[in-house]
Amino acid sequence: MLFTKESDYAIRIVRALKNSEKKTVQEICDAEGLPKPFCYKIMKKLGRAGIVEAVRGAGGGFCLAGSTRELTLYDVIMAVEPDFSVIECIHHFCNQNSGSKHCKVHAELLGIQHTVEDLLREKSLYDILEG
Repeated sequence: MLFTKESDYAIRIVRALKNSEKKTVQEICDAEGLPKPFCYKIMKKLGRAGIVEAVRGAGGGFCLAGSTRELTLYDVIMAVEPDFSVIECIHHFCNQNSGSKHCKVHAELLGIQHTVEDLLREKSLYDILEG
């Protein structure tokens, strides 16, 4: 599947944090209409990828770890879905590729996969959200 709910929610979390201000998970959920438990799960993945950082203590919350000028949709999606693909056989075994037999559909979809990835890398989130 191309874009899952998790990718959508991750992009919305980054959008909620775009102005470099610290927000609580509740504030993010309220602003973007996200379920809180799912938001926590995604925040962990975005944190491991270095996209968001937690601010501990009283008045804590989350903020972007860097600038939206350097962050792309590709970065956000890969943080939550490292196996992102247009079809499952792109990153996994295609039973039609064996020995000298090559699946032409797989080859075509692989080209589409590369095009989609290039498009996701093309603009920064700043360009998308502020432009």
